[in-house]
Amino acid sequence: MSYTEAKEKYLALGVNTEAALTKLKAVPLSLHCWQGDDVRGFDTDPTKPLTGGIQTTGSYPGRARTPQELMADIEEVLKLCPGTKKLNLHASYAIFDDGEWVDRDKLEPKHFTPWVEFCKKHGLGADFNPTFFSHPKCDPLTLSSPNEETRRFWVEHGKACVRISQYLAEELGQTCTMNIWTGDGFKDIPADRLGPRLRYKQSIDEILSEPFDFTKVKPCIESKVFGIGVESYTVGSAEFALSYAAMNRDKCIPLMDNGHYHPTEVVSDKIPALLTFFPEIALHITRPVRWDSDHVVLFDDETKEICKEIVRCGGLDGRVHLALDYFDASVNRIAAWVTGFRNVQKALLNALLTPDMTREQNAGNFTDLLVRQEELKTLPFGEVWAEYCRRCDVPEDGKWLPMVRDYEKKVLEARA
Repeated sequence: MSYTEAKEKYLALGVNTEAALTKLKAVPLSLHCWQGDDVRGFDTDPTKPLTGGIQTTGSYPGRARTPQELMADIEEVLKLCPGTKKLNLHASYAIFDDGEWVDRDKLEPKHFTPWVEFCKKHGLGADFNPTFFSHPKCDPLTLSSPNEETRRFWVEHGKACVRISQYLAEELGQTCTMNIWTGDGFKDIPADRLGPRLRYKQSIDEILSEPFDFTKVKPCIESKVFGIGVESYTVGSAEFALSYAAMNRDKCIPLMDNGHYHPTEVVSDKIPALLTFFPEIALHITRPVRWDSDHVVLFDDETKEICKEIVRCGGLDGRVHLALDYFDASVNRIAAWVTGFRNVQKALLNALLTPDMTREQNAGNFTDLLVRQEELKTLPFGEVWAEYCRRCDVPEDGKWLPMVRDYEKKVLEARA
C-alpha cells in the first residue's frame, strides 16, 4: 500500500495525515546523552561503580570514553532519528580544559560551552540535570543529608546547575528543563521519615533561590518509589515531589518518569490528572521491567497510551516537556538510542492518527468505542510512518540498522 492510499483510509475516519505529520515534526524530544557511555560522565573515576541507585547492565563493546567519542556517537544517532531533537545533559558531562578540574559545586557555564557549540552545529536545544549520584560526597544521602557540609556541597551544586541551565537556554534560544532527582533514601526501615524530607525541602528551596528566568528555565522535581539500596524509604517520593511542585508553581514543575512507580501504576493515567492542575509537566519516557530497569523504550501499549494522553490533553502545545531516559549496555548503544527515540516518535504519530471518540464515550456507547479502538490497530500506520521518515530525510524502518553496523565496524570496534 502507498502513502496516498493510507492517507485516504485515515481521511475516511476524519483523520488528516498531513496535519499529523506537520505537527509531529515540530515536537521536540530530548535525547539523553548518558545512553552512550553507561551514565559514566567525565568528572569522576570511570573505573569506580555507579552509586545512588544507578545501575547499567551489560558490557557491549564500544562505550564512549571521551567527549569526542560521545559527540561522534550522538551525531550518528541524529542522522537516523526523524523530527525535532534536544540534547539532555547531566552535570557529570562537564568538559574541562587540559589540566583543569573542578568539583560539582564549582561547575560553571564555561564547562558546557563545547556542548553549546555542538548543539548550535546541529540545531538542538538542551535540557539539564544536576548529578546527585556517583560521587564521593554521597554519604549516601545528598540534599537530605544530616551532615551540613555534605548537604551544603549538594545545594551549591544545584545552584550551579541553575546558572548553567540559564546559560544553555539563553545561548540556544530554547527552554531548558532542569530536573532535580536524587537517590536519597534507606535500604531498611528508618527511625525518622520526616527529618530527611524537611532537609530535602529546605535544600530545594535554597537551590531555587538562585535567580533564573522561569520562562526560559523549567526546574523539575522528579520522584521515585524505590531504588537499589533504597528499598524501604525514598526521600523524594511521589507525594513529596507533587506536593513541592504544587506549592511552588511559580518556580518549578513536576516530572514523572514512567519507571519510577509501582509496577501496577501507569503514567498514562497520571498525565491528565496532573494537567488538570499544572499548566506544564515534564516526562522521562523509559521502559520498566518489574522495576526501574531503564530498558530501551518499545512501541508498546503503555508508550502508546502515554502519547495518546499527551496529544489528547494538548501536551504538544508546550504543556508537556518530553525526554528519554534509559540506558542499556547489553546491546549496541547507538541502536538502543535510535530504537527508543523512533519508538516514541511512532507512538506520538499513532496518537495523532487516532480519531476523536469522545462522543461515543460521553454517550455511553462503549460497544462502539471498544470495536472502533480495536479496528484502528490494523490501519496502515506503517505507510504514514515511512512517509514521515522520508520527509525528515532519515532511513525508513529496515534500512537504518545496516548503517549502525557499519559505524560499529569502522568506529566502535576500535575502542575495545
